[in-house]
Amino acid sequence: MAEHPIQGLMKTAMESIRDMVDVNTIVGDPVESQDGDVILPISRVSFGFAAGGAEYGVPGGRAGGKGGDGDGGAQLPFGGGSGAGVTIKPVGFLVVGRGQVRLLPVDGRAFYDRLVDLAPQIIQQLQSMIGGDGAAYEPEPQPRQRRARTQPEV
Repeated sequence: MAEHPIQGLMKTAMESIRDMVDVNTIVGDPVESQDGDVILPISRVSFGFAAGGAEYGVPGGRAGGKGGDGDGGAQLPFGGGSGAGVTIKPVGFLVVGRGQVRLLPVDGRAFYDRLVDLAPQIIQQLQSMIGGDGAAYEPEPQPRQRRARTQPEV
């Protein structure tokens, strides 16, 4: 069975996308800083793909002609096209060094994500400042005070 023309369009477009988008597009080449940290750029990659085609007309003005399926019938004229789009957006930098791994986001609105990432370090520093033994701080219980009830004036 012969290959349909739309298959050729799709194959060409997909091979082009495969050539453009690989793992090095998402996680970039590592860069080593002067202090020994390794910095990896991280990107978000999204892509879309569309293809379409149609056979039109009747060859020789006869009705009932067969399409281009390779079965010996007359082949109809084919029109088609395909397209693809790729978007690459930088997300941040992965910094590996000094016994830790950090993600430095490019977006300035990622404050809360950064705060969650730093929470264990902040807790360790607070524990070492308070007592150093790692024991949890528990405040002394305070006696409950009773409020006097007031009667509404009539």
